[in-house]
Amino acid sequence: MAIASGVVAYTGTYTVDESTKTIHVSIEASSFPNLVGAPNQRRIVTSITDDELKFTNPRTPAGITLELVFKRAR
Repeated sequence: MAIASGVVAYTGTYTVDESTKTIHVSIEASSFPNLVGAPNQRRIVTSITDDELKFTNPRTPAGITLELVFKRAR
């Protein structure tokens, strides 16, 4: 499935800490099962508009930092 290569999908609940601009995620299901229930699922908000939310995850053990973008459906 080349179209899904590199895609990480997940669903769950989250809380927002406005003072630190972070999102704390509780992953309930994921395309990567090892993410389910993993601690410290903290995301750092880098920008937010009416239609888009951008955030990063803290650096992974492999030294990678990912930027995620959520766009409002129209």
